[in-house]
Amino acid sequence: MIVRHDGTIFGTVGGSAVEALVIREALEALREGKSRIVQHDLMDAGSDTGMICGGRMEFFIEPLKRLPQLYIFGGGHIGWPLAKFAAELGYPHHVFEDRPEYASAERFPAVAGRHVGAFTDLTRNLDLVQPAFVIVVTRCHDTDLEVMRGVLGKPYAYLGLICSRKKKMEVFKILADEGYSKEELDRIHAPIGLDIGSQTPAEIAVSIIAEIIQESHRKD
Repeated sequence: MIVRHDGTIFGTVGGSAVEALVIREALEALREGKSRIVQHDLMDAGSDTGMICGGRMEFFIEPLKRLPQLYIFGGGHIGWPLAKFAAELGYPHHVFEDRPEYASAERFPAVAGRHVGAFTDLTRNLDLVQPAFVIVVTRCHDTDLEVMRGVLGKPYAYLGLICSRKKKMEVFKILADEGYSKEELDRIHAPIGLDIGSQTPAEIAVSIIAEIIQESHRKD
């Protein structure tokens, strides 16, 4: 049986309460990006299936390889060309902004989602689909920190922050003082992007998308 991300299916594993449980577990596996084996007991009315027809069913659930899911925080001069490159590569991508005019349909016609609001609220309600690649390129130091605080601790495959080396030291010190561990901070790609001597916003976007391509192949 194939379970799509919206919960619809192709094929069946027999229907009944068991199939509903398997669909739920498949959606969890898709979000986590990890395979799993699950069992369901059919011998006890008090079990999760509520069925007493006898026996036990076992299922192997395997998420199919997926393209990186890009979560771009910041729709400004770097987020805009980055979304263009993502569209060319066929990567599903979402744009998050606290300024409505920088997240318009005209600027981002091919996005999977446009989200406008305070970054604290946007990250609080963030449901990352794996493999999740989070790119932080907001308009200023304070909003970058808002996003970092909201994303750290969530499951992701990649987290990158646009910054100079001086800004990295300042941001990382603030986060460390707030209790984020060295292991968490060491996972952050900062400065974001491959070091290819980028100068212009478009060149920086190229370096970011190149790093995402590199990291996505490493995780295969």
